[in-house]
Parts: sequence; structure tokens; C-alpha cells
Amino acid sequence: MELIDSHAHLDFPQFDADRAEVLDRARQAGVRAVLAIGSGPGPEKLDAALPFAEGHDWIYASVGIHPHEARLATEAHFEELEHLVKHPRVIAWGEVGLDYYYDHSPRDVQERVFRRQLEQARAAKMPVIIHCRDAWPDCLAILEQDWRSGGLGGIFHCFTGTLEEARKGIEMGFLVSFAGNLTYPKAQNLRDIARELLLDRLLIETDAPFLAPQAHRGRRNEPAYVVEVARTLAIVRDLAPEEIAAVTVANFCRFFRLRAIEDHRASV
Repeated sequence: MELIDSHAHLDFPQFDADRAEVLDRARQAGVRAVLAIGSGPGPEKLDAALPFAEGHDWIYASVGIHPHEARLATEAHFEELEHLVKHPRVIAWGEVGLDYYYDHSPRDVQERVFRRQLEQARAAKMPVIIHCRDAWPDCLAILEQDWRSGGLGGIFHCFTGTLEEARKGIEMGFLVSFAGNLTYPKAQNLRDIARELLLDRLLIETDAPFLAPQAHRGRRNEPAYVVEVARTLAIVRDLAPEEIAAVTVANFCRFFRLRAIEDHRASV
């Protein structure tokens, strides 16, 4: 069974002691690609994901300023993003968006930095990875105003909204990605949503090192555990795990126009 982890923070310090082993376990588990998220610890390290993408042909990278650190963004950071997004291993802009749960940055600043990055991503013709927590009405309104008409779409990462919100995103060209919290006993609402959405709009992820699936809950998450998300989604959709794996790999490759992974699958 081959899988893609569409969202992992490989640069985070939780992996410093055994990062090579983590990546090896991912490969052994059938993970054929990872999208390494490049928001890093903040705007001072916007290239955080690039070393992994440069060192491994199965890892891709994103760049962006997370809403938590929006208050730290400067004009120099926006200029750096315009340079980094030209790297051939960068396939997405993010994660970007709004977070009203933690409010680490003032909401007006989050909105300003979000809109600015949407403008930059649109100019670069790069899809966006959306982080949204407790801010869906504002997030969707901004995407409707500043993003939809460009036709670039993106990913609703670690989706925790409503079915209606997911469908609005799909109408704007977004894929909906489910993480380890899909496996939690109290997350029936997410499983209900995952059951209703079109299969060709779904992705799976770990958000490692966060949100370890139920079987590993309380411990560090890692890309190998994306198999647990696939298994839960398979139960929800009454499909074999191999079918969910194949569908989500195909969705990722089609959305990002990646032939290498598909060519590899066809040859084995």
C-alpha cells in the first residue's frame, strides 16, 4: 500500500534526535511522498522545509508564514517568500490562514498577512495550504474575495470545519485533508463529513509531530502513521485501505501535476 503524507513538519525539533530513522520508517510504511511544510518556527526560517526536499526526491516543500507568527512578518520576509517560491521543489504556499483559537497574533494582523500572502501566491501561480481554526466565516470570506477567481485552489489542511464549509472550499477548488484526529473517538463529526465528501477531493496527512492517531495518541506523530488515517477513512467510506491510499495518492499527484510518483506506481 502506497501513501502520501500531504502535511508534515519535518524540521521541528521533536525529530532532531532520530530524523533519519523517522524518514526510513515512513518509507518502510509505504509513504511514497511527503509535503514538508515550510512555515518553520517563524518568519526567520522560511526555508525550513527546503533541505529535506533538496535531499530526498520523494519530499516536496512549501513556504509561508503561519498565522501564529503573523505579528512578526516584515516586508523583508515577504520579499524572501517571493524568492523561495521559485525553488523547483516548492509546490505550495503555506501554511497560511487564520487562527482564532490561540490568537497568538492579533486578528487584524493575521488577516493582513493572510491577504498579502494570497496576493503573492496568486502572482506566483502557486496553490495555498490553509490553516483555519475557529475562523471559518472570515477565512472563507477572504478566500472568496481574494482567491477564488484565480482558479488555483489549495488544501484545507487538518480540516475541522463543518460539511457546509468543506463544500464551499471544494467549490473554490480546494482539496480537504484529514489528519490523525479523524481517528479519535470523539471526532465522529469529522468522520461524518469525510463520509459525505467526494472521494476525488480528499487527502490524508499526519501534521507530524502533532495529532498522533489514536493508536499512538500521547506520543510524537510521524509520517509513517498516515497509514492509520487511511485505515480510518477506509472504514468510514466502506472501502479497503488500499483503495483509499490509491485515491489519495492520485488526488495529490493530479492536483500538483506530479508525474514522477504516478510513473513509479505504474512501473511496480
